[in-house]
Amino acid sequence: MQKFLLAVDRLSTWFGKACAWSVIGLTALITWEVFSRYVLNTPHAWVLDAQIMLYGFLFMTAGAYTLAKSGHVRGDVLYGFFQPRTQAWIDLLLYILFFLPGIVALTYAGWYFFQDSLGMREQTFNADPLPVYPFKFVVPLAGAFLLLQGVVEIIRCVICIRTGEWPRREGDVEEVDVDKLKQMVHVKDADIDALDSLVVQKKGGQ
Repeated sequence: MQKFLLAVDRLSTWFGKACAWSVIGLTALITWEVFSRYVLNTPHAWVLDAQIMLYGFLFMTAGAYTLAKSGHVRGDVLYGFFQPRTQAWIDLLLYILFFLPGIVALTYAGWYFFQDSLGMREQTFNADPLPVYPFKFVVPLAGAFLLLQGVVEIIRCVICIRTGEWPRREGDVEEVDVDKLKQMVHVKDADIDALDSLVVQKKGGQ
């Protein structure tokens, strides 16, 4: 079971990281349009729509990756003090009541929105129209990935309820732990305070 959980985690991670490259295209597009608009005085009507669709693509496809890394916003004020088994019960209840109905509806409705858009060859409303149906396909696609990852998280909750411990996740990019960083470079708080005092003295002497 653990191999299956980690395999889905790796799939969600791969999908999220692959789609994250779109941020480079988004940045390049915005930079080019700013230069074209304000330097060359040749704005393009379709660029705003393209920017919105690229940002939406990036936002939608990050959902499964973020869930796989347990990175979604969570109210940890009380949750963090609970035992793992209690946390698992809370998560399981919330997944069943809110996550599953919402994501199933998103994926189901998104597929029909895409089919309708494809059938009419839907385009944006501007002087230089762009096709909308490729972007609308992202909705059911991202929903399917998110639903699969959600099933894995529900299984993790069940395992934690049975064993009292959360199953292992694969590591990925993490925020810097300042205390661990100071231990690695052998720096103490007293050293930092002394350095701050020295900087203040030098500024005062100037």
